[in-house]
Amino acid sequence: MIRLNCFFQAKEGKTEEALAAAKELTAASLKQDGCVAYDVFSSATRPGVLLICETWRDEAALAAHSASAPFTKNVAIIESCGAMKIEKFAM
Repeated sequence: MIRLNCFFQAKEGKTEEALAAAKELTAASLKQDGCVAYDVFSSATRPGVLLICETWRDEAALAAHSASAPFTKNVAIIESCGAMKIEKFAM
């Protein structure tokens, strides 16, 4: 399995737009083959900070996800709203 932790810091005034795209991406991702878990969290202590946690069965499932229309659309929106840092772990 593969785990991704995607940390996101929104630009001022862009948190809600990024969160809406992250929620749409989460809903679509949970329906994809090979998705074990997918969730988005909003920090209670740091305004504008989100965390997207993903777990995928294998590299093939993650690659298919990364090439999907929901990913392409929503990640572009999220990235336009701030900065993201990704940590990847093999489980």
